[in-house]
Amino acid sequence: MVVWLLSAHLLREIPSRLACSVAVEKKLISTAKIETAHAGKYLVQFAKHWSHRFPDLTWNETRADIPFPAGQCVITSQENVLAIALTVPDEETASRLENVVAEHLKRFAFRESLEIVWQRA
Repeated sequence: MVVWLLSAHLLREIPSRLACSVAVEKKLISTAKIETAHAGKYLVQFAKHWSHRFPDLTWNETRADIPFPAGQCVITSQENVLAIALTVPDEETASRLENVVAEHLKRFAFRESLEIVWQRA
């Protein structure tokens, strides 16, 4: 009987303990679509630039997945559009990573003026 009471007590407590220990991760997504005739070139440059720092980075001619410590960055290239999606935990991190990505792209595209407008969801 004592074992049953102990088991029943633990069964009632486990869900509340699990609820306290499992954190719900809130993710913010920030996106930008940049029109440029050199979308594929900039994607490759961006991926190669970061590949030495992030060995888990994967890329091909049309997509790059960059696992920044602060969040995930996915860049895709289709014809004349470079699309960027950042997945981050909060607004502050979004601002920081948006700036890092934008500044690097602007350096690669020094011959043209890129218009980068971020949208958050």
